[in-house]
Amino acid sequence: MAWRTVGSVEELLGAFREGAQKIELTTTLSGLGSITLPPGVSLRGGGLEFGAKGLRLSSDNTVENLSVTVPEHEIAIYNDVSVKDLGTLTLRGITTRGQIYLQASDNVRAGTIHAKDIHVAAADTRDRFDRPTGFGVEALQGAFTLWNKQPDTAVVLHARLENISAGSIGQPVRGSGVFVGGHMDDAGKPDGGTVVVDLLSTGEVHSDGGIAPGTPDLISGGVFVIAGAEVEEVQNLGSTTTYGPNDMVLDNWGRVQRWNAQAPVTSHGPSGIGFVNFGDIDSLNVGAAIETHGLGARGFNVYDGSLRRASFKSIATYGDGAVGVQISRELAELTIAQGIMTKGGTGQSLVKGVLVDLSAIALSVKPAGHVGRISIGGDVSTEGAGIVAVELEGGVDVMDIGGQIEALGDGADGIRLSAPNADRLVLPVIKAERGQEKVVIP
Repeated sequence: MAWRTVGSVEELLGAFREGAQKIELTTTLSGLGSITLPPGVSLRGGGLEFGAKGLRLSSDNTVENLSVTVPEHEIAIYNDVSVKDLGTLTLRGITTRGQIYLQASDNVRAGTIHAKDIHVAAADTRDRFDRPTGFGVEALQGAFTLWNKQPDTAVVLHARLENISAGSIGQPVRGSGVFVGGHMDDAGKPDGGTVVVDLLSTGEVHSDGGIAPGTPDLISGGVFVIAGAEVEEVQNLGSTTTYGPNDMVLDNWGRVQRWNAQAPVTSHGPSGIGFVNFGDIDSLNVGAAIETHGLGARGFNVYDGSLRRASFKSIATYGDGAVGVQISRELAELTIAQGIMTKGGTGQSLVKGVLVDLSAIALSVKPAGHVGRISIGGDVSTEGAGIVAVELEGGVDVMDIGGQIEALGDGADGIRLSAPNADRLVLPVIKAERGQEKVVIP
């Protein structure tokens, strides 16, 4: 079937009325009210400009090599929730100004989403009332959002999402960046419909949640996997950067088999976290640097859920209360190729919806945590006054540090051990010129 070319709004609407199945735009059409692609219709080329909501998909639609522009707080591409089955919705080579929002709600009970080479240049989701809730906070929707909101466990969406990017340096999207999730309860656990994703890969993501400093119960994420998402692999191929308070860079509440970040992970706001896990991950590999800048902006946390293996290139934090690594669950292996460094003292940080005082310890295993093996190629260091470099309150079976443990601040101890059998660990050189090298707490 040949493509029908259209060059005006009238021609486009006429093509819909006449049942054209393949439509190609030869220009950018503006002055449009929201339009719906009929079932089975493909649209490509050119651009669409709307004053409010943009392009609505129905079922078995393909949209490619198209730009869609709406006001930044509006939805550029979304789907009809009156249909029972979305069929296969395919997006390729799409650029938008405005959110892409694909959902299972109301009548929608099935569908497959294929999205590749998608860039949301600008979007603002801060006014979206509908937000998932868990772990004491609500989470802002993403510039790209795929969400199964059905409470019925029989409702499953399938997806493959490749090279999804959002924002840019100097113009981050407002809200979260990339957001994929299913139905969940208020405790942050899956409780209904799911999204099964064989691959979620991202390009560059720049996001700023625009959250007021000191807000205890609202967060955003650069790349956010929400509970109810079951992902075979996440690949962060481009850098992920967040800029505001409570902006997590990479955050998991869902279930992920493999998470591989191959480009820098950076936050620039208070209470940001480089990588935080509340869900379930089999293996995590961050092959580039994690850096956080700001009060209480931590590097890597495991607070809930499960994680079997985690490996990193390096972790550095710059701010009071900015812990380097904190483990509060079981972890079989933690590997850091280079080292951990913190440059801060004590300050407030957001933990499960509560602002608490934390010290910028480089490596902390909490009483509920246990690590089978810790392997660190370089130094583990702190620079803040009174800030211990390594604190082991939970168990560690084997610890191998290739560099030194350095506590460089006034009154700072090198390592504090209170976990059972922790004093049997083979320790590297410890440098604590203005504190104690090792403190064993009965």
